[in-house]
Amino acid sequence: MKLSHIDQSGNARMVDVGRKAITRRVAKAEGSIEMSREALQLVIDNSGPKGNVISTAELAGVMGAKKTSDLIPLCHPLGMDHVEVVGSVDELNSRVVMRATATVTARTGVEMEALTAVSVGLLTVYDMLKAAGHSMEIGGIRLLEKTGGSNGDWSADNSEEGRKI
Repeated sequence: MKLSHIDQSGNARMVDVGRKAITRRVAKAEGSIEMSREALQLVIDNSGPKGNVISTAELAGVMGAKKTSDLIPLCHPLGMDHVEVVGSVDELNSRVVMRATATVTARTGVEMEALTAVSVGLLTVYDMLKAAGHSMEIGGIRLLEKTGGSNGDWSADNSEEGRKI
C-alpha cells in the first residue's frame, strides 16, 4: 500500500487533485463522550452551567467541519454543500453520541470534515460540562461510511473493522 500524502523521500505533501473528477461525496462519522450520571442529567434537563449542551455542540461541529483544512495540515479547503451534526443522549451508557454527515461536490473526499465535526462537537460537550466534573472520556470517533470518488463507496458495517457505537 502506498500512502498518498508521502513523497519518495518520506516527506509529507499535499496531494494534487487537479486531474480528479468532480463528484458528489458524502461522509458519515460518529463518536461519543462518556460522563457521570449527574453530568448527563444536566444535558437531559438542559440545565448545564453554560446553556443547551446538545444544540451548542451541534453548531460547533458544523463550524469545525467548515474549518477542517485550517486544522489538518494536508487537507484541501472544501466548499461544503451541507453539514449536519446530530447529538443524542444515550442514558443506558451515560454518554452523549454525536453523528455527522458532510456533503460536498468536489475533487476530493469529505471524510475529514465529518470526523472533525464529530470531534469538535464532542470537545464542546466536554467544555460545556467540565464545571460538573472532569471525568469524561471522548472515544469511538470513526468513519461510518463514505460515498463518491474514484475509490468508490465504503461502509464500516461492511468492513472487517466495522462496529457500532
